[in-house]
Amino acid sequence: PMLVIDGALHPRFLPDSDSLHVRNGVGVSADGHDAWFVISDEPVTFHRFARVFRDVLGVPDALYLDGSVSRLYAPELGRDDWGLPLGPVVGLVAPSG
Repeated sequence: PMLVIDGALHPRFLPDSDSLHVRNGVGVSADGHDAWFVISDEPVTFHRFARVFRDVLGVPDALYLDGSVSRLYAPELGRDDWGLPLGPVVGLVAPSG
């Protein structure tokens, strides 16, 4: 689902929810110039995760990407999350020149 919609948290996300999972998502800056990909370090609620995009990053819109298969391989960050051998969901494509 959408995490943040026009600067508001998704209305179904409850602060006292007990649904805790590692989560990841993407948000885009208001000017469309920057995209922020975020993965939690620990299980969190949708509400807490969405607040990172709205309150910390200041993005007006953010989308939840996936749930139980969330993991990150980034040796420079000390992350090599364990899981099934799945391929990347997101990659960076840049124009040449």
